Amino acid sequence: MSVQLHRTIQTFASSIIRKPKYSLLDKNKKLNELSKLGQTDEARKMFDKMPEKDEFTWTTMVAAYANGGRFVEARQVFEEIPIKSSITWSSLICGYCKHGFEIEGFEFFWQMQSEGHRPSQFTLGSILRMCAIKGLLSRGEQIHGYAIKTCFDMNVFVMTGLIDMYAKSKRVLEAECIFQIMSHGKNHVTWTAMINGYSQNGDALRAIQCFSSMRAEGIEVNQYTFPGVLSSCAALTDIRFGVQVHGCIVNGGFEANVFVQSSLIDMYCKCEDLHSAKKALELMEVNHAVSWNSMILGYVRNGFPDEALSLFKKMYACDMEVDEFTYPSVLNSLACMQDPKKGKCLHCLVVKTGYESYKLVSNALVDMYAKQGDLGCAINVFNSMVEKDVISWTSLVTGCAHNGFYEEALKLFYEMRTAEIKPDQIIIASVLSSCSELALHELGQQVHADFIKSGLEASLSVDNSLMTMYANCGCLEDAKKVFISMQMHNVISWTALIVAYAQNGKGKESLRFFDEMIASGIEPDFITFIGLLFACSHTGLVDDGKKYFASMKKDYGIRPSPDHYACMIDLLGRAGKIQEAEKLVNEMDIEPDATVWKALLAACRVHGNTDLAEKASMALFQLEPQDAVPYVMLSNIYSAAGKWENAAKLRRKMNSKGLNKEPGCSWIEMNGVVHTFISEERSHSKSDEIYSKLEDVIALIKEAGYVPDTIFSLHDINEEGREQSLSYHSEKLAIAFGLLYVTKGVPIRIFKNLRVCGDCHNAMKFVSRVFDRHIILRDSNCFHHFKEGIWSDDPEESFVLHDYVMSFPTQELVAFPPCKHMVTWIIFHKPVLIACLRFSGGPQSPSLL
Repeated sequence: MSVQLHRTIQTFASSIIRKPKYSLLDKNKKLNELSKLGQTDEARKMFDKMPEKDEFTWTTMVAAYANGGRFVEARQVFEEIPIKSSITWSSLICGYCKHGFEIEGFEFFWQMQSEGHRPSQFTLGSILRMCAIKGLLSRGEQIHGYAIKTCFDMNVFVMTGLIDMYAKSKRVLEAECIFQIMSHGKNHVTWTAMINGYSQNGDALRAIQCFSSMRAEGIEVNQYTFPGVLSSCAALTDIRFGVQVHGCIVNGGFEANVFVQSSLIDMYCKCEDLHSAKKALELMEVNHAVSWNSMILGYVRNGFPDEALSLFKKMYACDMEVDEFTYPSVLNSLACMQDPKKGKCLHCLVVKTGYESYKLVSNALVDMYAKQGDLGCAINVFNSMVEKDVISWTSLVTGCAHNGFYEEALKLFYEMRTAEIKPDQIIIASVLSSCSELALHELGQQVHADFIKSGLEASLSVDNSLMTMYANCGCLEDAKKVFISMQMHNVISWTALIVAYAQNGKGKESLRFFDEMIASGIEPDFITFIGLLFACSHTGLVDDGKKYFASMKKDYGIRPSPDHYACMIDLLGRAGKIQEAEKLVNEMDIEPDATVWKALLAACRVHGNTDLAEKASMALFQLEPQDAVPYVMLSNIYSAAGKWENAAKLRRKMNSKGLNKEPGCSWIEMNGVVHTFISEERSHSKSDEIYSKLEDVIALIKEAGYVPDTIFSLHDINEEGREQSLSYHSEKLAIAFGLLYVTKGVPIRIFKNLRVCGDCHNAMKFVSRVFDRHIILRDSNCFHHFKEGIWSDDPEESFVLHDYVMSFPTQELVAFPPCKHMVTWIIFHKPVLIACLRFSGGPQSPSLL
């Protein structure tokens, strides 16, 4: 055989031998393509028909199942592999990590090593990505330690994963340290992870600086880099740098990317440049719901709900895909517009398109109905939700509080705590506001303690609510302590402090705080001036009141509202300037409302001006025909003037109209139970003891010099009957109960829904001296502090004392939440809410639910 022939035979034989190898390579390539396309079943058919399989074949099939979340089949194939390699193990582990199964992922990670296989940088990278997404900081730190021991800590892929993991776990300093250690090898992914880390952790300035450094290093950016930088520009409202980033986006050809475009629109909206945001939306080549959602949200945030709704209509008309992120923004716009009809129409559309079951949408529906005051619909949506989070509860609780349903807000808060939902700052602020309105001091203290134990960060809204709660419960020093501890103050903080001191009879200090507020650079608002005028009124500072009233429009551009005029009329009336008060009403540049006329009517009572009282009452009868207050006030004026026939006639008119006077009611909160008292009633379980104690109290204070002032008894009966009726006023019953059951040394806090009468006010002074008790009485207008027989500790308040000697219990100038019998209240018991108490008679242990 010739040499040439021998070589030909060898070449042919070699080609036959190699042919199966090339065939396997082609099949593996095809199998990999099917796997990447997600065609797992087709890949499995091909896999089963392959007579020959190598490591790549087995690994590809495991990866196909694992990446698709089909772990039972992935495990079956994995167990059948003749020889497992590190790559095969990594394929299974990466699949578990991709779908967030951290337990299985880590279990196989440790098992892989126990069988002698070393993880690759891709294995570590996948685990770190899962730790970043799920916030598994301790696990991530373990992987970091392993990377250091196995010398993977300098691998770019692993280090980038570490930066991302630490940044998403709110450990941006560790992320920054790793980033700085990388002296070389940083790629665009590494820089992007650091930029997003700064941005997500609220360090917008460093995110922008990092982006600038990235550009200076000549590192190319991609579509994942821009959203973090643009959100940082939005956070700093740095539109100039945002425009420069926009230029980079255009130059890089990324303006067509929907996520970049949406971030750009969001940035312009947050920087209040809606024109540029709208232009960016119009220049988009393809309309996408994400970008339109950003524009709609931008309109809502900037106070243009009509434009937001109009854009949504265009979006719907274009048959654009509406998603679960579109509806919440539109529902927010309808909440701002206060349009119940459109709100219900959109609700129907939500149901029709099948998005009612989405938590984001349901939360927005609850919030919209609550803000529109339709709590019935809000509760229906809330109850229909399968899964509720803190936002769901917050929307409903806040809605109840804002609509004056304080009891319901507290009940819901109790239910939320028993459902083991952790509160946030917003709901805490609403609950504290409810405690404030209902003057529930003990519950407010417990909410405060629970907030501290929760570890939540300080919040301006919570601090302001805390101040108001303590102030409304007569704890002036606690309110001031909260104010001093606050890191920052706004106009609400200062106004709360000014009003607190004004309500507690320290008007001059209120004015001093106003001067400090102006010196700090914070301008007052219209509520601040109400507090100032209230302080001037209750301290007799007529000239100061006039000065502040004039400065509202002159210095701050605030047009006086009816509330401001009512304060001025009250100020002038208390000072005896009744004619000047009438003149002010006649010269008002706006139509006087019921508040103004009530203030004038109260001034008439103080000074016995029957003619002007009739004029004010007639105006009130027309403005509020179903309000019993003006009838009662005028009737009391007639009674005080001895015009019993006129008073009786007016009361008959009230009865014919079906109008009823709100009964005077006082209450004390003690050991979590609210005890209520109504004049001359004996419904309390301890009424025999209370009335017996009250008789002893009256006898003792009479010995000390107390003389009942029967002018405050408005019944046409004999002197003895009048004196007896005065003895059983609700606040006197409450003080008798307090002396019996409130621990000595602890202030007795009494709350009343109406104004305290002059006789009760005088009696409280004697009680505080005779029994050596500190009494804090809050009526519908302000606080009265009695200690050692002195009303408050401020000598300037002698003016206010004279006013209250001349006042009457039926002057309902300030609305106060009525006290109701058998209303369920919520309290804390130990660490969590577990008890539900009712208004009841006598002290009792909380009944466990």
